[in-house]
Amino acid sequence: MAALPPQPIGQSQAYLAILDRVSDSAVLERPVLIVGEHGTGKELIAKRLHFLSPRWEKVFITVNCAAYTDEKLDEELFGESFLDGREDTNGKFYHADEGTIFLDNIDAVSPRLQEKLMGAVEYGRYEASGEHAEQEVDVRVITASSIDLPASASRGEFRADLLYRLAFEVLTLPPLRARRDDILPLADHFGRKIAAELGADRFPGFTAEASEALIARDWVGNVRELKTVVERNTAQAWLADETLSEPIGSGASRPLEFDPFASPHRLREKTPVSTAPALGLPQGETKHTPFVDTPAAAQLAGFQDRVLAFERKLIDEALSASDNHQGKAAERLELTYHQFRGLMRKHGLKK
Repeated sequence: MAALPPQPIGQSQAYLAILDRVSDSAVLERPVLIVGEHGTGKELIAKRLHFLSPRWEKVFITVNCAAYTDEKLDEELFGESFLDGREDTNGKFYHADEGTIFLDNIDAVSPRLQEKLMGAVEYGRYEASGEHAEQEVDVRVITASSIDLPASASRGEFRADLLYRLAFEVLTLPPLRARRDDILPLADHFGRKIAAELGADRFPGFTAEASEALIARDWVGNVRELKTVVERNTAQAWLADETLSEPIGSGASRPLEFDPFASPHRLREKTPVSTAPALGLPQGETKHTPFVDTPAAAQLAGFQDRVLAFERKLIDEALSASDNHQGKAAERLELTYHQFRGLMRKHGLKK
């Protein structure tokens, strides 16, 4: 039996509505797709789906699909069979038999593996890498993504038939800015937790001004960003006064710090090679700004910068010639689709 998940914290209508849908979906034992911005708590919802389901006493396994190459993800999910005497390995689907598997960042799965995954989701059958004998498992599949999967399917980047199967039920998590009533309860929870870890006898809460600032912020990083901000400010207040006698945002801890990179000596990007969003800007797919080959751009500092600029130029030319169709652009560059996606991420063109 997997460890029990933490209780969800939230009192906003938007969040309570999602929790109600989770309770309804949990008992159906069908695939569920959880979508939402980064940091909205998709894994927490996946665990809740499992522990409210009839499979709650069985195993719950999480796989971050974006953390592996295509070949390694194949082995991680389905195992590998060897013909040279080495012992075969069993993948996560094998180990999740009768339980639940949660595939985070499902959009990172290559077209080849999407086809293989389709068989496991639809029929409960799959083949380990290197063998031709099918294995059967009874696994509930929960997936998550932070991108617009229907749009990805319309561009041919994600299999539409797999998306139909995964989207038996779709739970769209609200961003933190849409559930402002939950910000202070969450902040208090994170503050109390780190205060206890630091050995403080109490957590003093926040000043009225700090509370207003927390509520007013858009939190583009959602709950994950809020947790980091609260932990950092609480730790700084504790370093200044281990008794934590004053509310956070007053006295030695003032003012409340949101941006840890703020400094008169802050490093700034020298060239427009990357369009990745900076801390504090909205997350998600960044606007595609073509590389401009100007005399200023030619004055790049160092060999590596010039290589990056040339890669960016090749990407832009391929996308332009392919009407921004990433699959066709990859073919023009003689890259696999997976390799092209990695190159896009490297240059901040895709999250």
